[in-house]
This record gives sequence, C-alpha cells and structure tokens, in this order.
Amino acid sequence: LCCQCGVPIPPNPANMCVGCLRAQVDITEGIPKQGTVHFCKQCERYLQPPGTWIQCALESRELLALCLKKIKASLSKVRLIDAGFIWTEPHSKRLKLKLTVQKEVINGAVLQQVFVVEYVVQSQMCEDCHRIEAKDFWKAVVQVRQKTVHKKTFYYLEQLILKHRLHQNTLRIKEIHDGLDFYYSSKQHAQKMVDFLQCTVPSRSKSSQRLISHDIHSNVYNYKSTFSVEIVPICKDNVVCLSPKLAQSLGNMGQICVCIRVTSTIHLIDPRTLQIAEIDGNTYWRHPFNSLFHPKQLEEFIIMDINRVHDKKKGAGAGARSNKHTLAEAWVRKTSELDTDHQYFCCTHLGHILNPGDLVLGFDLANCNLNDEFANKMNPQHIPDVVLIKKSYDRCRRQRRRNWKLKELERDREGTDTDDERQYQDFLEDLEEDETIRKNVNIYRNADIPVESDTDDDGAPRISLAEMLEDLHISEDATGGEGAEMLT
Repeated sequence: LCCQCGVPIPPNPANMCVGCLRAQVDITEGIPKQGTVHFCKQCERYLQPPGTWIQCALESRELLALCLKKIKASLSKVRLIDAGFIWTEPHSKRLKLKLTVQKEVINGAVLQQVFVVEYVVQSQMCEDCHRIEAKDFWKAVVQVRQKTVHKKTFYYLEQLILKHRLHQNTLRIKEIHDGLDFYYSSKQHAQKMVDFLQCTVPSRSKSSQRLISHDIHSNVYNYKSTFSVEIVPICKDNVVCLSPKLAQSLGNMGQICVCIRVTSTIHLIDPRTLQIAEIDGNTYWRHPFNSLFHPKQLEEFIIMDINRVHDKKKGAGAGARSNKHTLAEAWVRKTSELDTDHQYFCCTHLGHILNPGDLVLGFDLANCNLNDEFANKMNPQHIPDVVLIKKSYDRCRRQRRRNWKLKELERDREGTDTDDERQYQDFLEDLEEDETIRKNVNIYRNADIPVESDTDDDGAPRISLAEMLEDLHISEDATGGEGAEMLT
C-alpha cells in the first residue's frame, strides 16, 4: 500500500504511488519555464550567444539545439529523454518546447516528467545588417572605372557578377557617371572582388589605405582600404588604330581594326584580311591605343553591291583568321546621300550576313578628322574609306518580340536618362548576335511576352528557348520546408 494515500501499488523503493511521489518531489525545479531568443528580421538569423548569428528554419534541429543551449546548465541535474517543438503560429513570436526528463528521487526511484518551456522571440538587428542600414560603415571600397562613353562592358560585367554571386557580400553598390563603387565590410571581400575583375575583364588595379584609428595599448589599427580598378577604354564595335609595333607583333595585322567583343581579353579583327588577335590587359597598358569614334557617330549605309572573297592570300607572318566571318568587297552609299551618286568601296568581315539592299551601320573615315597619333602617321592609302560594324535591323520589332530578360544589381543611381536606355538596348542586341558572350550570361524567359510566329521574321538574330532559364519564384510557408518533418 502507498504510505501516503493507501492505494495498492506495485512495490517500489519509495513505497509511494506516482501521484504522491510527484506531489512530494518536483524534478523540474530549477529549470526555467520561460526564456528569450533574439531574431534579426533583415537577414532572418538567430543569435547564438555570445556573438554568433546562425540561420535556422522554424522547428528545425538547429533551432532546437539553440533553445536547449539556453537551459543547458539547468538540465545538468536531470536526464533529458526527449525534446520537440509544440506547433505555434509562425507570427506569434513564441516558440514552445516539450521536454521529457528523468531523475532519481527517494530511495533510488526514477521519476519521469513532461513539461513545456516557452521562448519569446525578440527582434534585434545583427551587426552586419546594422552596417548595411547605416550605409556609411564600410571598411573597403572597390572603385571600378572605364573612361568610355558607352557602358557595354559594365552591362556585361554586371551579368557576370550576378551569375557568380559576387554581390552577396556588398554593403552597398553606387553607380556614378563613369563606373561603379562596391562597398564592403572587410578587406578580404574587396580583394576577392578585385581578383574576380582582373580575371574577367582586361584591367589594372591600385590600392591605398587610410588610417582611421589606432589603439596604442593593444596595437590595433583600423584602416579603410580603397581599391581602384581601371578597365581598358575599349568597347565592342569600336574602331581602333594600333601602334605599328603592336600590329607587327600580332602577326602583321592592319593597324585599323574592329573590336568584336571584350571578355577577359580584347578581341580584334582586321576587316580587310579577317585576321584576328586577342590583347590582354598587360599588353594593352604597355602599348595603349584609343577608339577612333564614339558609338553615337555610327552612320547608316545601304549595300549597293557586294562580292564575297574566298581566295584571299595570307601575308608574310600573318596570324590566325576568323572562321565565323566571311571576307567581302562592297559598294555602299550613305542613306543620307541617296539623292547623290556618291558611293564608297570597302572591305568588310560581314560578308556572311550582308546582301544587296541591306542596311548596315559603319564609320566614315574618308570625311572625318582623325585625332589619333597612330592614324595621323599612317599612309593615307592604307586607311579605308568606310569601316562597316554591324547589320541594321528594326529595333522596335526586336523589342516587341524579345521574350527574355536579364536580372540587374540593386544599386544607388545618380539618375538615368534616355541614353542609358539606348545603351542597354544595344547590349541586349549584342547578346542576341554574339553566342560567345551569351554563354557567360544567365538569360531568363519572360513569360509576359508571347512567342511570335516566324512569318514576319526579318532575319534578325534571336535567342532560342533552349538557352533561357526559368525564373523561379519559390514561396515557402513561414514554418520552413527544411526541418518541418524532422520533429513531431
């Protein structure tokens, strides 16, 4: 019989029933039934004392371990058998833990008890988010500059940064008239960005640091570092004039060349011989050259007659030729001079896409003043009258049927104008025309624009559906999909 209430029971060392034993002894005494956890709303992380912030989904193992650590000292006198979450409303700011503990009580009897610990979720901004919100607290800045009128290289660089997720550690991105500024909380993140830029675009960099504070007792210095990255001032579709020494070292190329793309190197082609060459950043800074024209100076020509050349002989010591282009001789006339009989003769590398009657954009070298040190010293007979750059298509029609889109970096802009929009459309057209650049860019399908039929196709290059990615929008329940099924 129980020594307290006289109820018949199986024998046990305490000679008490379970009810009387619980009334005499509380094994959960000293274990707190309430607590607090700190949560950052911006980055959705929980504070693990003393100063670590960790990412946890609701009802996950990580969050359970975080809550148990807060009462770890109190649980040292009992044996923890089981722990799990009791479901609470995700927006209630409450976490409830159901714990099962055992403890040896009077005369060696083991008592098991289940109880609930409730945690209140308090909002607290972590240090990283605090720095981002302050916008002025930065330890390092990367200043990327390119002294050109067109921003094609920056648009390409933006897509590379998005693809490789290099923007995740930035506190702030600021756009100014000739470049971008990337702000970082540590010098290591800034150095990683500089290394990435030097691998993806031809550039050179310089660094400096400024002393902010110095603790003479602990010998701790606080610096702000600045990295300056200068990208070569050459963009796609620029006409350049090489120095005689550089042209000779590239396999006796012609000095007047067209830049067909800028990746980690500058890709040049000689429109009269189809000879191609690649110039990296180091070679450019040893033998610098400039663009002869701005993109705004492009003029529209119409093809009067064109003759493809297949048996062009290589010169002595000539380098490699392009297999993607076709050499052709063309007679062209400016669309602004159609009422005259004035025609121009030129050699072009676009023979594979041009036909009589096509419109093409190019530069008029015969009626311009070239202010370039290398071009002024050239023999006038070696300077072509016209350099054709690219075929002209109906821009409005291309925009209407463009069923794809790109992502953009979130950045502070000084102000956009119509010229920036025109340059961005130029970059999108370059992606459609150049498969090599397209491989390095994530292109997403735009479901808002229907796919048009090919009956009104004017031959403009388009991006196939196979090259597009689906733009995923994953919306999970606030309870989280990671740890919801682990614990019951």
